[in-house]
Amino acid sequence: MARDRTQGEDYVAPLKRLFAGLLVACLLGIFLLWRIDSPRVEQFRASLVDRFVPSFEWAMAPVTGTINLFRDFQSYQRVVDQNKELRRELQQMKAWKEAALQLEQENARLLDLNNVRLDPRLTYITGVVLADSGSPFRQSVLLNIGARDGIVDGWAAMDGIGLVGRISGVGETTSRVILLTDASSRIPATIQPSGQNALVVGDNTSAPHLDFVENADQARPGDRVVSSGDGGVFPAGLLIGQVASDPGGRLRVRLAADYERLEFLRVLRDHGQEQIEQPGDLIAPDGLLQSDLRAEESDG
Repeated sequence: MARDRTQGEDYVAPLKRLFAGLLVACLLGIFLLWRIDSPRVEQFRASLVDRFVPSFEWAMAPVTGTINLFRDFQSYQRVVDQNKELRRELQQMKAWKEAALQLEQENARLLDLNNVRLDPRLTYITGVVLADSGSPFRQSVLLNIGARDGIVDGWAAMDGIGLVGRISGVGETTSRVILLTDASSRIPATIQPSGQNALVVGDNTSAPHLDFVENADQARPGDRVVSSGDGGVFPAGLLIGQVASDPGGRLRVRLAADYERLEFLRVLRDHGQEQIEQPGDLIAPDGLLQSDLRAEESDG
């Protein structure tokens, strides 16, 4: 048995050397064949290509498929990267859109404030509505303006359309506004065009009552309700709202101010008017005093 294995090994080694030599000779021949520049050799080369290359398409199919798969994978990777980039840009655009909407709303509120027609003798300061931190009043808001801005208790606060409430409580940098809807709010008012005096009484609802109307029959739904200025609480002529009637027939006020979007409030600086209580408090011009003295001397 050992002899048979030795004889097999003796045949394998020469065959390997023979095949290696033939392979080298074939490759050398192919190299020389492709390097020779001759019309006949070129014809021979063309005939070899026409004969053998088409039959090798099946062998090239896996290679071609692998190349196409690699290209498709690269294309898919580019699509994934582009999709991620588009998602980031879309998220940024959403953030910019939200910021633009907020600026648009703030701009609209400020434009509304600019459209309010006030007495030219009145000055004002605009404050931003802050989150309410709680108070004894059910209907109130905080403003970011206070004593350092000259705010005084009792001053009127308006939004872009109508009266919102009055200042009640002033800190150094903040102040509280009691809304007209609060149960502790009482505002003297005038109903136009009838001229009826009334009192706007808050009851923690969106439409305060109209009480103490001089002649309720002359007050009709849709009539304007403005501040009367009685008692020196508010300046006269500030728009409050319109007369409305509830199902029970009681008169109410449909407020002109938009309580759903209180973002900015305009606080009116109203230092009041000089009250003349005695005749001696009136200072007349010098010419008038001199004429009065002459009249008294002539009478004497």
